[in-house]
Formats: sequence, structure tokens, C-alpha cells
Amino acid sequence: MTETLWLRHPAACWTGNGANADNGLVVEGSRIRELVPAGHEPSCHYAHTFDASGHVLLPGLINTHHHFYQTLTRALPRALNKPLFPWLESLYPVWANLDDDAIHAATELALAELLLSGCTTAADHHYVFSQLIPRAIDVQVSAAKRMGARVTLTRGSMSFGELAGGLPPESVIEPEPVILSESARLIHAYHDPEPEALCRIALAPCSPFSVTPELMRDTAHLAEEHDVLLHTHLGETRDETDFCIQSHGQRPLEYLEDVGWLTPRTWLAHGIHFTDDEIRRIANSGTAVCHCPTSNMLLGSGHFRGCDMHRAGVRMGLGVDGSASNDGSNMIQEARQAMLMQKLTYGADQFSHLDALALATTGGAQLLGRPELGELAPGKQADLALFSLDDPRFSGHADPLAALLLCGAHRADHVMVGGGWKVRNGGLVDHDIHEIMARHKQAAERLIRRAAPA
Repeated sequence: MTETLWLRHPAACWTGNGANADNGLVVEGSRIRELVPAGHEPSCHYAHTFDASGHVLLPGLINTHHHFYQTLTRALPRALNKPLFPWLESLYPVWANLDDDAIHAATELALAELLLSGCTTAADHHYVFSQLIPRAIDVQVSAAKRMGARVTLTRGSMSFGELAGGLPPESVIEPEPVILSESARLIHAYHDPEPEALCRIALAPCSPFSVTPELMRDTAHLAEEHDVLLHTHLGETRDETDFCIQSHGQRPLEYLEDVGWLTPRTWLAHGIHFTDDEIRRIANSGTAVCHCPTSNMLLGSGHFRGCDMHRAGVRMGLGVDGSASNDGSNMIQEARQAMLMQKLTYGADQFSHLDALALATTGGAQLLGRPELGELAPGKQADLALFSLDDPRFSGHADPLAALLLCGAHRADHVMVGGGWKVRNGGLVDHDIHEIMARHKQAAERLIRRAAPA
């Protein structure tokens, strides 16, 4: 018999859908059985209780753009204080030395960090392949399964190198037939379309300046054939816009439409430099966009037009982006950054803490095609996070939900994925974080030693 658990008496509960769960909810197996309104007890039988008083209860946060491997190159001196193109050029020679052990360690560390921040689902964009890591996604699947988080692992690619006029060096580009055959293999091997899926695969050529139009078109056809999502970087910097005009005679969004990617199957990372008309075209096409505020600030890429996109009807999610352009993998902090950036861009009254929470939960679920995630409701997957307010930063608060973001929550107390606890009392349930960090630190040190001098 499946056991039931009542998470009772939270200090506050935000369901993501307006439903009242002020007295908590009941989890049965991997799903939410019942929401319990204020002043009520569950109508269904429950076998166990969990005292959630003193905690804010949220749907599990959803990270829709990351590069797990970049946790190995945080705060690297050769890459400091540079915009995107010089930043990439300084790091490509380092990333060319990635091996399977490094990928495994980075995936574990990134997912541990995300889980500890209340994130239960993450999309990773891995696009660096070489003779050392021809099957990096297989390694990521293994590491993600060990950590127990939900993932959408995207098979990235770079095929347009320096010799042909692209940005990446030849050491990290692949033949396009290999990219396509590997993409198909990964879908067959690991993609799970079921609602309770822990692992899904998407296809993700890196950017307009690192792949050919032919690969973009062929990848779109492959994604349609196998009914998986498409992902890429677009509209991140003015340099990218200039590159597209010079190389393709088109602005980035025109290029995207020309290669058959302006569809509901696609989500874009960054999406900063779009005109009003382009935002309308994105909305009308059903294409989604992921906001990466910290990365955009660190690289000086520009202001994301989130409120304009929302008014136009663009589907949007939130991403921490690569840890080398964020230097953190913390989703609750990223939600705070999004709130602050939109207030700075549009005004204090135009984007609230609740808007930021929606971006980090329901928005991400819609973007990734996961209607069973991102909100608390009967029948949904029991992915949730509880944040304690017992910390000096919260002392004196009057609104628990607002305090989470305004006072700067940075770590969840308890996190559940599919009805199973992954974080309890601020620590990982199934893993020793110090062992994960030790392996990760060793992998980072080996990677830097192997790298060519700056």
C-alpha cells in the first residue's frame, strides 16, 4: 500500500496556481494527493505527518538553462571581466581538456548545488565534445541518476570552427554526421516521455556562431521526427547580431526562422536583443525564452525585456546559466536576481516577488513541456521545496513569501523529488556533499593544469 504524508501547518504556501494550501498538502507515492486549505485537515487518510511550521512551501524550482561542466572553471583569472566572445575564446582551450571524470564530477556538483537551493528539475546544455569526451551525455545521465534530480539533458554541438569563420577552435568541433547520429542514439537510449520522467533528452546546437545553417535544419527535422525539444543560445549580445548580419545577411531571429526553429518546440537562452516586432513574432510562434539574469549582468550582455515579453504572451523560464558566467548554481538566488533586474529595467511596481517565483516554477514547467511539474495541485508530481525563515536575514519580516526573495534566501531546508526526500535539514539525504566537492575540486585542478597557458 502506498503511504501518504501530510506536510502540515506551513508558515506560508505558494502553489503557483492560486489554489489554497495554507494548511499544507498530502503526498501519496510520487504525486500530490490533496491540498489542505486554511483551517482544514486532510479529507483523505494519511499515515504520517511532517511539521512544516516555520517553513515556506513552494513547488520545486525549475532551472531551464545551465552548463554543468562550467562549475569547473569558476572565477578563472583568464576569463574575468570580459564580454561574451572574448570570454568564450579564453575558455575554449580549457574546456577542450574535459574528460569523463570531470563531466561526472561537474554534473554531480551542479545538481547538488541546485537541489540545496530548492531546484528539483534542471536543463543542461552540454555542447563541448572532443576525443576525450565523445559521449559526455551518457556520463551525465549516470551522474544525474545517482543524484536523483529531474533533468533535461540537451545534446549540444559545435561544427563551425575558426577555420571556416566561426568562433570555437577546431579542437572542440565535430563532424555534422556524427552530431546527428549521436543525437538520435541518445534519444533512443535515454529520452523518457512519461509524466514521471527523471530524464529527457533535447537537441541543442550551441549558437549561430558555432554551427552551420545546415546542422540547424537537420537538427530541427530530427527533433520533429522523434518529438523532442530544441534549444540554443540566441539574442544574447550585440556581437552575435553583428555576426549573423555579416555571415548570414540576417538578424538572429530571422536566421532562426529561416532554419525552421521558430516553433513551439524551441526554447532560447537569453533573448536580450530583440525588437518589438521580433518579440511579437516569438510570441506568435510559441517559441519560449529563458531569462539568465546573473550571467547577463556578469558578461554585460544587456537587459532582458521580460515584462514586454510577458505582455506579448511569450512563454518564459529562468536559468542560472553556466557557472563560469554566474559562478553559482543557485535557483532561489536567481529568482531574486530576476526580480531585481526587472524592477531596475521597468520600475519597482512592474515585477513582483510572485512574478519571479512564477518564472522559476510554472514558467519553467511550461517551457520544458512538463505540465505535471511547477505547481502544487492534486495529481501533480510531488516536487517541492521548504525554506526555513529561522535566520538573521529574515528577522522582522512581515510577509514570508516576500521575505524569501527580498531578504535573500539561499538554501532550502527540505527538498522532495517525486515524493522522495533529496534534502533534509539543509543537507543532501543520499550523498556526502564534502565527498562530491572533493572530487569536483580535484577535477577542476586537473583541468586547469592541462590547459594551455593563457
